[in-house]
Amino acid sequence: MPSRRAMLAGLAAGLALGRGALAQGLPTVAVTKDPNCGCCEKWVTHLREAGFTVTVTEGPVNPVKARLGVPRDLASCHTAQVGGYAIEGHVPAGAIKRLLAEQPKATGLAVPGMPAGSPGMEVEGMEPDTYEVVLFGPAGREPFASYRGANPA
Repeated sequence: MPSRRAMLAGLAAGLALGRGALAQGLPTVAVTKDPNCGCCEKWVTHLREAGFTVTVTEGPVNPVKARLGVPRDLASCHTAQVGGYAIEGHVPAGAIKRLLAEQPKATGLAVPGMPAGSPGMEVEGMEPDTYEVVLFGPAGREPFASYRGANPA
């Protein structure tokens, strides 16, 4: 019969492997953000908690937005790239996972502005906004999902 220490070590190794396997199933999210923006860091934490591996580059974001084809009126405070798509603003991890699973012909997803309660924009004591995640690309724009805070609405 294995010792208690061996069982705990095995359990810990299994949990670590499970987290690694989850992260390996999702592509890396490459985020570009302003170095002085705290809400962007909270959004990165949200993605990591959802199982994504995230790399962060601090610097000017407008050139990245222009290169990726993010329309100005959909712009927010940070821009990311994942699986060949642009992700603009506080897009919930669930919407990104759905995008990656469905792989629509589009440039990416955006949450324009900074809706209260969206991932990274949580404010204690404030009710979260209901907002649209927009799918955008050369063919136009369409609502992709509706969220209230970080939860589907």
